[in-house]
Amino acid sequence: MCSRCPSVVEVLAAAPEALRVSLFLFPPELLGVADMLRSKAPKAQGRPLAVTTGPYRVALQSSNSPDAHLAARFCQLDSVSQNALRLRMRPDVEALLDVLLLQLCFFSGLRISTDFLFVTMGDQKEELKKIITTLALKNDEIQNFISALKQMLINVEENSARVQQDLEQEFTSLYTILDELKDTMLTRIKQERASKTYDLQSQLSACTKALESSEELLEQANQTLCSAESEGFRESDCCLFILVLHPLLYPSVTMAPAFRLSLKAKVSDNMSHLMVDFTQEKQMLQALTFLPVPGTPEIDVSECLVADNCITLVWRISEGDSKIDHYDLEYRRTNHEGPLRAKEDYPWMVVEGVRETEYTLSGLKFDTRYMIFRVKACNKAVAGEFSEPVTLETSAFVFKLDASSSHQNLRVDDMSVEWDATGGKVQEIRKDGKNRTASPLNSPARSVVMSPKRMPTPRGGRDRFTAESYTVLGDALIDSGQHYWEVRFDKESKAFAVGVAFRNLGKFDQLGKTNASWCLHLNNWLQVSFTAKHNNKAKTLEVPVPDRIGVYCNFEEGYLSFYNARTKQLIHSFKTKFSQPVLPAFMVWNGSFSVQTGLQVPSAVKCLQKRNSGTSSSTTSLT
Repeated sequence: MCSRCPSVVEVLAAAPEALRVSLFLFPPELLGVADMLRSKAPKAQGRPLAVTTGPYRVALQSSNSPDAHLAARFCQLDSVSQNALRLRMRPDVEALLDVLLLQLCFFSGLRISTDFLFVTMGDQKEELKKIITTLALKNDEIQNFISALKQMLINVEENSARVQQDLEQEFTSLYTILDELKDTMLTRIKQERASKTYDLQSQLSACTKALESSEELLEQANQTLCSAESEGFRESDCCLFILVLHPLLYPSVTMAPAFRLSLKAKVSDNMSHLMVDFTQEKQMLQALTFLPVPGTPEIDVSECLVADNCITLVWRISEGDSKIDHYDLEYRRTNHEGPLRAKEDYPWMVVEGVRETEYTLSGLKFDTRYMIFRVKACNKAVAGEFSEPVTLETSAFVFKLDASSSHQNLRVDDMSVEWDATGGKVQEIRKDGKNRTASPLNSPARSVVMSPKRMPTPRGGRDRFTAESYTVLGDALIDSGQHYWEVRFDKESKAFAVGVAFRNLGKFDQLGKTNASWCLHLNNWLQVSFTAKHNNKAKTLEVPVPDRIGVYCNFEEGYLSFYNARTKQLIHSFKTKFSQPVLPAFMVWNGSFSVQTGLQVPSAVKCLQKRNSGTSSSTTSLT
């Protein structure tokens, strides 16, 4: 032992297999650690001290108590036993004991045979670093949590002040309404009292005057009778006297107010019709409470409708939610079916203030496979939880214009094309901060919806259309199903055509001039004509030229129909059998056009196709 340092551990060196702790002293340098383990020191007296050899370290094995007494036996441990021992240790006790034993060894100058090592300093540093790192992260978490709690305290104060102010305003408003109602009803009572008082006083005054008049007439009559008797008239003379006075007295008596006066009160003294009973209102007032959180709506998928690029959403809410003011509807486009994903390519779109339990979104462009919908109910104070998201399929035909193979005199800008007499220049677009050639595969829009029928490369690297074939094709093949798209064109174009073509259409081939394409063709050069063309045959169309044409293609049935996109009037229909997949095809000379995709087949077009399927024009009838 080192004589300069206090004895910390006394070991019987003669019997290393029975190393025992006989004394523990805690130097002042170990204030924090020593205080935590001081209570355990007496339990370690006389017990074996665990010391590992070689690369292993001092470890204390739990004995019969989960408190991990400072007791263990001396043994040489292999890696498996060491790991098992480590797993049985409580991590916090293990780490603190490691530090304690290192400090004890350092401050006591304990001598131990070179065959035994407590722990390597490198391992201890690594563990200490881990502890420090974990503690630092924990400190950050605690700091963030403290900041959050402080902010929540501030929010509680602000929100409570706000709702208290709102409550006072609502009660003030309620008091005002009650006061106004009270004043109105009191005024009504006062008016009723004044009216009845006036009527009764008027009737009382009239009765009083009639009574006075009657009393005067009675007095006059009595005086007349008395005077006749007092003069000593005979009975015959008295009768004569009365007859003489009758014309004068009779009118006064018969016309007396007493005979014309109604002895029934004009009004009743009953005021019970102005009584009130606020029992129900009191119950309602007593039932006043804070606004509840609205319930969660449920979208009724069976009632929802997707048609004509419109989506009608229908949802239900429990009958008990009578305080709902409106609903907020959110929807998002996606190409993935199933649960909501944390990251999506498209943001949520919001429709606020929906008053009914259904809503129709119209004029949509279906350029993704699905749309996700959710709705929540709101009252004037708070919004409820969103409904379970509902995914509806929004399949439609989507394609881009293949600028890489279009004629060089056509300037392709996204879904618009304009004749460019200068030619020889390919549109450039910006992507990833750099200018790149506008190949459909390099376009940013390509990431929106990649049709499974999309050509993997720009038409197999074929040559551009050239010479007088001012053509541009779509980049999505049609080899099945029903599809619809629309094109708006400049009616002043010298030439314009729209239709479909096989992908092996020659670079010199004009639309409708070979058996590889079908189209409607407008010619404003020299002679105006509007025709349907295929295999170099043309049929003149006796219909007005619309400014927007809808194209319908049913691959299996072999129908290619053209409609007035505004009125859905059929312009012309080809009936054929497509021997291979086709592509949307366009041609323009000295003009421009724009294409709209992502459209469902309109319901009107479906109905007309069924009706006209037996009478549609055939390519064989073209002349």
